[in-house]
Amino acid sequence: MYEAVAEFINYLTQTKNYSAHTAAAYKRDLDDFLHFYQDFAGTNITIREITQADTVCFRAWMASRARRGMVHKSTARALSSLRAFYRFLDKAHGIKNSSIGLISSPKVPRKLSKAIETIDVEHMNNAVRELNADNPEIAARDWALIMLLFGCGLRISEALNLRNRDVRGRPAALRILGKGNKERMVPVLEPVYDAIEKYMNVRTGAVGADDEIFRSVRGLPMSPRMAEKVVEKLRIYLQLPDYVTPHALRHTFATALLAGGVDLRSLQELLGHSSLSTTQLYTKVDMSEIMKIYNHAHPRAENNADADTES
Repeated sequence: MYEAVAEFINYLTQTKNYSAHTAAAYKRDLDDFLHFYQDFAGTNITIREITQADTVCFRAWMASRARRGMVHKSTARALSSLRAFYRFLDKAHGIKNSSIGLISSPKVPRKLSKAIETIDVEHMNNAVRELNADNPEIAARDWALIMLLFGCGLRISEALNLRNRDVRGRPAALRILGKGNKERMVPVLEPVYDAIEKYMNVRTGAVGADDEIFRSVRGLPMSPRMAEKVVEKLRIYLQLPDYVTPHALRHTFATALLAGGVDLRSLQELLGHSSLSTTQLYTKVDMSEIMKIYNHAHPRAENNADADTES
C-alpha cells in the first residue's frame, strides 16, 4: 500500500512539478487517512482494499480529525489530497472508488488577511538597517526581499527562485514561475530594482547567472523559513500585529493596485491566481484604508517615486 503512496508522491514531484514542501503535505494527509483506515477496517490494508472505503468510512475519518482538534481548512485540504490519490490510482492502476466523489468538503470561511498599516510599512526600512547594523549585506538582502513581496506581489517561493540572470539589465517585467508550474509576467518598478541592485552590489559570492539571488549568511540559497523569519523579526522588533506576515506584504500589493484602478482579471494575472474567485476577495476590503496605503507607502505612489530605498 505504501509503495503506491510513494509512487504517487514521485508522480507529484516528477510529473506535476510540485515542490517538495507541497508533496510532503500530500503524504502527511494520505498517511493520516491510511492509519485511520487500518484501524477502521481492522486489518492491514492493500491497494485493492482501499477501493472498499465507503462514505461511512470517509465521514468517520473526517469526524476523527475533528475530535483531534483539526480545523475545517486542514481537513478540506486532506480530503483534496485523498481525492487526488484516488484519481492517480484510477489513472495508473485502474483502481476506482466512486464513494470519494460523494463526500463534500467541510465549509471553510474564506478570510482575507489585513493590509499592513501605512506607518508600519514606513518603519520597516529603518528597522531592517537597525536589526542588521553590523551586517550591511543582510540588511540589503532583507530589504530587497521585502520590496519584491511588497512591490511585485510575489510569493516567498517565487522571490527565492529568482536567479541573477532574471534581473540583469533591469527587464521591464520578470518571468515568474508560480504554483502548478504556471508562468506569468510581473512588472517591476525602479524602487524594487534599486533595492535588488544595492543588495547584489554588496553581496559576497553567488555571482553565476544561474545562482539564486537571495543567499544565507553561509552563502547557501535562502530557504522559505529564513524568509519568513525576516518578517517575523521585523514584526517583533516593531511590535506589530500578528497579521504582519510575508503574505500580508503580497496582500498589500494587491489591494493597493485594486484601489488604483487595476481590473480583477489583470490583478489575477499579476498574482498568479488560478481562480478569479480568489482574486475577488480583494473587493471586500476597506477602500479608504487601501487608498491610504497606496498613496503613502506603496512604490507605485507618485509621492514615493523618489523614496529612499536604502537598506
